[in-house]
Amino acid sequence: MDTDALTAGLLQKLRAVKPYPALSLTMPTHRRAPDNAQDAVRLRNLVAEATGRLEADPAVTREARTALKEQLDRAVTEVDPRRALDALVLLVTADEHQIWQLPRTAPERVVLSDTYLTRNLVAAKAQARPFWALTVSADRAVLWSGTAGALREEQDGGFPLTAPQEPPNPQREEQIGDTPSTFSDEETRNFLRTVDEKLRAVLAADPRPLYLMGLAPALALLEEVGEGAKSAVGRVTKGAPADMAPSELLKELRPALDQRQQRFAAEIDGRLDEARGRRAFAGGLDEVWAAVREGRAGLVAVEEHFQQTVRVTDEHLEPVSGEAADLTDGTVREDIVDELVEAALDSGADVVFLPDGSLAEYGRIAAALRY
Repeated sequence: MDTDALTAGLLQKLRAVKPYPALSLTMPTHRRAPDNAQDAVRLRNLVAEATGRLEADPAVTREARTALKEQLDRAVTEVDPRRALDALVLLVTADEHQIWQLPRTAPERVVLSDTYLTRNLVAAKAQARPFWALTVSADRAVLWSGTAGALREEQDGGFPLTAPQEPPNPQREEQIGDTPSTFSDEETRNFLRTVDEKLRAVLAADPRPLYLMGLAPALALLEEVGEGAKSAVGRVTKGAPADMAPSELLKELRPALDQRQQRFAAEIDGRLDEARGRRAFAGGLDEVWAAVREGRAGLVAVEEHFQQTVRVTDEHLEPVSGEAADLTDGTVREDIVDELVEAALDSGADVVFLPDGSLAEYGRIAAALRY
């Protein structure tokens, strides 16, 4: 699965306590050759490590071990290297397995617990900046789930929607100026009311920035008859043919996406400046980690590719690298940034990712504090 499938409801299910052992396996992957040649070997080695730990764990019964190994083998067989991104996460119990391809790197880990390890999924979801895009016309509405680099048609929530076919009506052929009278028909208004109802339900279940694309009369009428479209952060006044490829649609949306990101970055800068002014600011990994642990962080801003291995000593973080990064040491955290992101989101903080270099003067991570 991809990160845009990680809804709040699914995350809650993933975090639920499960019969021991629940296996979480994470590893970095590569999108292209020749680097991706090493991925299969790395996965095979991690599976061997997981199998060895299952064999050695006295808390794992033979029946549970056999069932889990069968699920793990199925997961490995189903991994599609053609869809590889920057990380692979396998979540496995005796009853199920899930495969996640993430656009954010993750360390090599094998974790046996009574819950799944979700921090890498949560951080990748936050970094991906998912959005909704609705293409709308007088008789068809398609909802798209997008990230900065990909777009796919959403098949849930009642979408796509197509208006009922009406018998030919001469009045529908009349022209008002250069706009078809279709947009003044009650049938069209009713159809767009239905679109708005379905859209609001999707936004309530999975809030994301919304972009609209369609001819100006269609967008105006959608906003007139409902409420969902009024929250849109960007509009593209251009028709979207039914056969438009996702890549072409994303290209048409790109200017609106870029404008939104520029406005968003400026807004975050303003919030951090305001926090500095009232002395409610934390900069650097150690300070932000402490603020998140205490529940004081209201906003956490992180550079997109910031990763740091640390040793936790006396509740402080000490960066480590090279030979000092002994991952068998329980005080060493290889994915501390992703762990911090998940903890911040759990505490109700906003987490945003900014381009690399944006937070260089603060150690690549900063926070505006609640108090």
